[in-house]
Amino acid sequence: MENQQVYSMPRIGDKAPDFMTTTTTGPLTLSEYNKDSWIIFFSHPADFTPVCTTEMSGFAQEMDGFFAENNTKLLGLSIDSIHSHIAWVDNVKKNTGIYFKFPIIADLDMSISKLYGMLQPNESETAAVRAVFFIDPNGIIRLIMYYPLNVGRNMHEIKRSLLALQASDKYKVALPLNWEPGEKVIVPPPKTLADYEARVNSDYEMVDFYLAKKSL
Repeated sequence: MENQQVYSMPRIGDKAPDFMTTTTTGPLTLSEYNKDSWIIFFSHPADFTPVCTTEMSGFAQEMDGFFAENNTKLLGLSIDSIHSHIAWVDNVKKNTGIYFKFPIIADLDMSISKLYGMLQPNESETAAVRAVFFIDPNGIIRLIMYYPLNVGRNMHEIKRSLLALQASDKYKVALPLNWEPGEKVIVPPPKTLADYEARVNSDYEMVDFYLAKKSL
């Protein structure tokens, strides 16, 4: 049976592996870029490809609005050269008016793609799949999404997930199925009888003693 190399990937709760690299905005060290802000770090298979163009355009259109307002920086990656990246940025700007201002990593040696498990041989050995890593201001990976080469990401879900993570951190709550900002959140289950009694006598929306919701 032919041996096939398996690339590891960091997991939720891990410290995001640090690296220094070349990007379209200049040299970048992840830990420095990450200071005091969230990062959405995402890979795309190749420059000048149609699905990737729609995705990168979507990120670019949200960069100065939604992501900036929610203390989040963007960081892209593909296994292409800086020259290819800049030519693609120029091409999209000329054709659509959309400018990819966020840094895009030129991962020609595939070292960062391998470090983050973005290369999945059964999909492709020379193109990164559509990975998304949510990294918090402490440099911890909080959520990971993976999409195959032929399926574009869901921008609404990326934005919703970011807001859910931030709300959970701020209010120490959990978020139910399909939660959207403004909807009720789940209060952690009681750990003592005193907690239980307080909950029973609270104004929470009680499905049962272990499942209670409240408005933020």
